[in-house]
Amino acid sequence: MGESYQETLRRIRDNIGKVIVGKEKAVEMVLAAMVCGGHVLIEDVPGLGKTTLVSALARSLDLSFNRIQFTPDVLPSDVAGFTSINIKTGEREVSFGGVMANVVLADEINRTSPKTQSSLLEVMQEGQVTIDSVSYPVPQPFIVLATQNPVEHAGTYPLPEAQLDRFLIKISLGYPAAGEEMDILLRNKGAKPLDTIHAVASAEDILALKARHAQMICTPPVLAYIVALAEATRKSEKISLGASPRGSLALMNAAMAHAMLDGREYTLPDDVQTMAIPVLAHRQVLNLQAVQENETAEKIIKAIIASTRVPGIS
Repeated sequence: MGESYQETLRRIRDNIGKVIVGKEKAVEMVLAAMVCGGHVLIEDVPGLGKTTLVSALARSLDLSFNRIQFTPDVLPSDVAGFTSINIKTGEREVSFGGVMANVVLADEINRTSPKTQSSLLEVMQEGQVTIDSVSYPVPQPFIVLATQNPVEHAGTYPLPEAQLDRFLIKISLGYPAAGEEMDILLRNKGAKPLDTIHAVASAEDILALKARHAQMICTPPVLAYIVALAEATRKSEKISLGASPRGSLALMNAAMAHAMLDGREYTLPDDVQTMAIPVLAHRQVLNLQAVQENETAEKIIKAIIASTRVPGIS
């Protein structure tokens, strides 16, 4: 891998690190999604830095950025766009919604109605929006980073399975350690850290990273391992809806991205294992017995990893 790719990733990492204390794993997951053109769902309780992480990434990239603050009264047209008639000229005009940007922050996505949530489906999957039967491509590169509070919080609408499946990765930040929280306080005594960071990568840099990702090596034994993990979710007695082929593709791309972030040109089973829970867990629907036994998708995927034979790589 050329040194320039690693240098680009290092600059972005360091820039985000000026704002986000600790949470290297979460930053790595977001960067992995970025290099393979996937989308990220960040779920956690309020106040842990979900929006700050996305804003730090957006400010690190010289790309267009839109934030959509989802509330119950946000309409699909606010997200995708709408047409209107100019009363002076009588001509039809298109007004694009918040998704028409390189980086889109869908803030508190589960506080809006399912109808509005579904307006993101086409753009996340196809990279285009359709307004009055006319399709418009979004700018490239394109990434949606959505935040949500846990569904047990009041006034939230759980994302449907079809919507969850469009997110490459789902992560949470968690509470900081005591030392990290002290560092957060010290950094925020004066100027806000977000105000001090500037763009360190261009659209061309990100497109070059995506092109390099497409050239990563993923051998048949590693692909077979990915398929075995996906099949195990479908056969699990605790899962009523396992990973689809879209989930397998997502795991392959995420594993290749992790290898790239690690400075390698080839993908290992270790990359697959690292990305399996962030990529697969949110795609599983547990059956009633598993829910009653307080099982979680994360625990089940971890057990599947432990019980699935790892291929030898020569």
